[in-house]
Amino acid sequence: MDISEDKFLYYFWDCWNILKENVDQNLPMPPLFQFLTVLAFKIFVSEKVDVAVIEVGLGGRLDSTNVVQEPVVCGITSIGMDHMEILGDTIGKIATSKSGIFKPNVPAFTVLQHPDAKLALEERASELMIPLTIVPPLHPKMMRGLTLGLAGDHQFINAGLAVALCINWLQRTGHGELVPQGYPIEELPEAFLRGLSTTSLGGRAQTFIEKNQNSGDLVFYLDGAHSPESMEVCARWFSNTVKEPERSLTKVMNDHVISSFHNNKHSNEFTRSTMKVLLFNCMEKRDPQLLLPPLINICASNGVHFSKVIFVPSMSVYHRVDSGSSIVIPDSPANLSWQFILQRTWEKLIHEKDFVNGNGSSKQQLDKSLVHEFHTREAMEKCGDVLNDLSCSAVIPSLPLAIKCLRDYVKENPTLSLQVLVTGSLHLVGDVLKLLKK
Repeated sequence: MDISEDKFLYYFWDCWNILKENVDQNLPMPPLFQFLTVLAFKIFVSEKVDVAVIEVGLGGRLDSTNVVQEPVVCGITSIGMDHMEILGDTIGKIATSKSGIFKPNVPAFTVLQHPDAKLALEERASELMIPLTIVPPLHPKMMRGLTLGLAGDHQFINAGLAVALCINWLQRTGHGELVPQGYPIEELPEAFLRGLSTTSLGGRAQTFIEKNQNSGDLVFYLDGAHSPESMEVCARWFSNTVKEPERSLTKVMNDHVISSFHNNKHSNEFTRSTMKVLLFNCMEKRDPQLLLPPLINICASNGVHFSKVIFVPSMSVYHRVDSGSSIVIPDSPANLSWQFILQRTWEKLIHEKDFVNGNGSSKQQLDKSLVHEFHTREAMEKCGDVLNDLSCSAVIPSLPLAIKCLRDYVKENPTLSLQVLVTGSLHLVGDVLKLLKK
């Protein structure tokens, strides 16, 4: 269901005012996610939606969305090691928390899981005496020549679960005649095909292309991966997407290649060279030593290497709903200590990978500092130079400045296709999309 901005604001303030009237010392305004949950339910009821798909915010058992006591059907997607500080430090504990959405007399579906996660889900289903069906990935041939609207091979796993949930919902709500009987089905109804092929989800395996006259191409690959498992998926998607026939610079940070490229940027010798850049940030509660290795290793195994990695703070700031604050980008310099930690982690991982003996032991690390800092306003005005220096990573103090760097670089190099992977945080991806759409 699409909802207009005016209607959303109407419901927002109606919900806000009702809650505000009941605030007292023992009942404060709810935190952001809980408020949005209440708001969503209010909109669903007021708009008389036929069916609501409720996605949990964090975990399941203690999530605010788990107030729904009699759902029609429950489903659990692939479980990974995320939010461990709240859900538990093992895949089994996390799965136990997520299985909290299972309800008596409500069928449950899931996908292929880690054995410990599968066991935890089965134990909870057994306690409630409900069926738990493990759904295989949707086979591509069932799309009848169409492609999934969401990119990435992992989406066939999600599509398989979505199909199973929809079929079960239709059957349990008296609409069984709309779908073939029995499961698994051999042919998808036309409505299913239409939904699967037209689905879109901003910030997940999304490609955004900027093309300007007399400028190189600037292509953003955006994925809000922020767990080791989702980072693996992101790396495979990015590698497969950019691995097309192309004349690329194998090592853009090589002196000879850079000088050769610049000397010929106005000639026809290079029809369209490519350069890959990683734009990264993650929340401080994440462990970069768990997030970055899958990205490095999977991309490298597919022959995809980043010429430059840029670490940058996000613009978005979390506020309680009742804070009365608005999001303002501060004029004062951002605290970049976390971004420098991310940079040092990246450099250490890269150099350990590059300097490995045959027996697998690491050689001595490079002691050269590879930090790009902006000390003056003049330096910021020439921020496109950050992509020219020979260090493999940089910290840039703001996201708008980082985008400016990238745009300036393709303007200076009209025969270049600059491929930028943005990942590590949904906040970062959302902020980039805001800047790109301005």
